[in-house]
Amino acid sequence: MTALAGLRVLDASTVVMGPYATRLLADLGAEVLKVEPPEGDVIRRAGQGGAIFAHLNRGKRGVALDLKAPDGREAFRALAVGADVLVHNMRPEAAARLGLRQEDLATLNPRLVVACAYGYGAGGPYAARPAYDDLIQAASGLADTIGRAAGGDPRYVPLTLADRVVGAHLAFAIAAAIACRDRTGVAQQVEVPMFETFADLVAGDHLGGLSFDPPEGGPYYARLMSPERRPYRSRDGWIAVLLYSDAHWRRFFALIEREDLLEDPRLASHAARQANIDHAYAQVAAALAHRDTAEWLRLLSEADIPAAPVNDIAALRLDPHLRATGFWREVPLPDGGTLNTTAPFGRWSATPPAPPGPPPSWPAPGSAAWETR
Repeated sequence: MTALAGLRVLDASTVVMGPYATRLLADLGAEVLKVEPPEGDVIRRAGQGGAIFAHLNRGKRGVALDLKAPDGREAFRALAVGADVLVHNMRPEAAARLGLRQEDLATLNPRLVVACAYGYGAGGPYAARPAYDDLIQAASGLADTIGRAAGGDPRYVPLTLADRVVGAHLAFAIAAAIACRDRTGVAQQVEVPMFETFADLVAGDHLGGLSFDPPEGGPYYARLMSPERRPYRSRDGWIAVLLYSDAHWRRFFALIEREDLLEDPRLASHAARQANIDHAYAQVAAALAHRDTAEWLRLLSEADIPAAPVNDIAALRLDPHLRATGFWREVPLPDGGTLNTTAPFGRWSATPPAPPGPPPSWPAPGSAAWETR
């Protein structure tokens, strides 16, 4: 028994945001049927060998349907009759044209929850605009914040962060809507806009003094904006160290035999270090340059000071902790190959997730049906 065993999810989403949400559900045991257009989800052609598609859609079944054609829509509606949830990331006007709103499908299946994610919330001037991860990173203030922190031009985070954060919110919204339906009998449509959802993430850290009226200062959390907040160079590489509490700082100064730095008024207290965070972190950088990374990791661990190696992606695959905890999984593929992927999230005392399955192959079959309950 898995946590979401028996939950049927009709997944008409594409690219990253929606498929990430439904992958989280599939990881916990939901039966996810991915509906792709005849040409396939565009993300199948992104990355080496469709790697991003494979990770996002593992454990799902697949079917190809042309929702713009009458026979495709009828086949889709037949699948909706047996589903608990329909997920898509179409803009509202497109969903209305294709009859994918909860009000369009309620007569067929009054228990169907419709969950949709799109770029911008209804009622605003951006509502009809298309949205992608890069655009949301820019519009939300994240790209500018990264540039300011680095002392340069605006930059994107080099991963589909907005898509995945909003996708996780979408999965949470689906779980909440299902819990509500099962408790009250009321199925509903839930909409998660990318811009508003991700702007909340950025504002939570960086709205700062603008959070209050009248303002109590300007925006940005100074510690996160320091150009010295970065991995530090050791004698033979790089290391990440976070001195957060007063105890961390005191133990670190003792470790480097520089307790005298506590007499510097810029470093003498937590408030002083926060006000002079660039200077404080610069002291850390200077001290760490004189020993090898492995030695620092040992010494910092012994002093109970938070530290970590700076892995590249190849090193991440070999990380001893991830290997020991079963984080990496090997999934056999229908073509005889293997997908190196990750374990479902969390540990569950009564309903542990099953091992992840392969993504749907392509071309997908032209028809599909739900498995017998």
